[in-house]
Amino acid sequence: MKILLLGRNGQVGWELERLLAPQNELTALGRAELDLADVPRLVATVRALQPEAIMNAAAYTAVDKAESERDAAFAVNATAPRALAEEAKRIGALLVHYSTDYVFDGAKATPYVEEDAPNPINVYGASKLAGERAIAATGCRHLILRTSWVYGPRGSNFMLTMLRMARERPELRVVDDQVGAPTSSRAIARATAAVLARALQSSELAGLYHLAARGETSWCGFARAIFQQADVATPVVPIRTEEYPTPARRPRNSRLDCSRLRTAFGVTLDPWEEGLAEALADHARLSRPR
Repeated sequence: MKILLLGRNGQVGWELERLLAPQNELTALGRAELDLADVPRLVATVRALQPEAIMNAAAYTAVDKAESERDAAFAVNATAPRALAEEAKRIGALLVHYSTDYVFDGAKATPYVEEDAPNPINVYGASKLAGERAIAATGCRHLILRTSWVYGPRGSNFMLTMLRMARERPELRVVDDQVGAPTSSRAIARATAAVLARALQSSELAGLYHLAARGETSWCGFARAIFQQADVATPVVPIRTEEYPTPARRPRNSRLDCSRLRTAFGVTLDPWEEGLAEALADHARLSRPR
């Protein structure tokens, strides 16, 4: 299969390249090779390569910074996906795009399903929702995969931040009233690879899906699990959201119901604790002196 992968150096893109490269004709590009804000180059690249599938694992993900960089967030998360979708439709390619639980306001008491009305409460979420809607509006074949609380053994994420801060502080105060499912970048990449071939074969499977690990926890619970599995003794003190003000508001409920993905593709992710164990093992391996 001829695939164009964007965001090769991101958490999910890095995993996707390693999964897909051995059995496909894969062109993987990072920001240094192709900045998504450069729409003319983006379009020219797709037209030159003529891929069967475009996998957009690139995004503007600085949630707090987006509050003061709205134009930059929308350029990468909305304008670029629209251009990719238009080109995908023109050449008959499948577009795979990742979105986020942050398209919701978190006010619902139960996990969100795909039919629930989005209502983002920060600029990042609004930009990702705009990207979703732009893709759907083109009518291209697409998979939009909403995931949550993404982390992995490399890059910038909550797991690595907690491990670093545990070395610097005697205790950590972590929000305990926001709930979601920490989802590892490798789990996301595996699930994507599992659905890709079937989605290419059947246009009926195109659309929007929730993709997250099984189970749920708070950020405080996630931090405690990280330390427990990594054998770190730093205490974690639970606090309320109001005690940790940030430029961007976060949803209290980030849980995603992934039943549609399971029904359509037979794909279910492992419990979040298992993904954490694998990510910590990978991090330890990557951190060893060479």
